[in-house]
Formats: sequence, C-alpha cells, structure tokens
Amino acid sequence: MSKTPRNPESIHPPLGAYSHQVEVRGGARWLVMAGQVGRTRDGEVPEDPIAQVEVALENVRHNLDAAGMAVTDLVKLTWYLVGDVDARRRREVLMAWLNGHEPASTLVYVAALAAPEYRVEIDAWAVAADR
Repeated sequence: MSKTPRNPESIHPPLGAYSHQVEVRGGARWLVMAGQVGRTRDGEVPEDPIAQVEVALENVRHNLDAAGMAVTDLVKLTWYLVGDVDARRRREVLMAWLNGHEPASTLVYVAALAAPEYRVEIDAWAVAADR
C-alpha cells in the first residue's frame, strides 16, 4: 500500500500545511472518523477556540491510536469552524501537530455545530497498509 501526496503544478501551491491530493494504492485499511470536537474525555469544552483545536486534534490522535495508526496515516482533514478562529494560531498548532505531514485538507466556516459551545470540529480520514 502506498500513499502519494501531490500538488499539481497546474494548481496554485498549497496555502498551508496540506496537499491538494493524496492517492492511495494497494491493499489498505481505511479509518473514517466522526467529526471530532474540542470536548475532553471528562466533558470539558474550553472557551478558547484554539484550545478547542488542540483538544479536537488530540481526539483525532486518540482515534488513530485505537486503530493502530499514526498522524502520518491521515489522508484528509475537513475543518468546520464557527466564528472568528485565529488563522495564524490555528495553523501553528496544526503544523506542530502534523510535524511535517501534509494530508489533503478543507476548511469550512459554518453558522453552528452540534452544540453552541463548539467552535471547532474536525472530520478525519486515515489509511494504512492492510494487516
């Protein structure tokens, strides 16, 4: 199984830590996660949206761990943000968390999420070699 990230020269360069596409070939197992919000295991939701980004990313990591996968197995992230979320700080947190990995990514601003306290939700897809 192989994952090949690409940024075709016929498209503008990525505007952040992502690839325009990731091709997956060969025997693979997919992990499709429900949207992960900034809620801790104890039920706490930080007021700061950047803190919610950090918690949501850790929830993605916990899902990856449970499936025997790593951040480098991510092939797609879809971000849903409510209101003003500091783009520079969000990118810094994401880039540190990805540690050089650049999955495909989409960012969408929405009017609301499942509960009024949520400002961030991350939908993630990962793929690894079939065991």
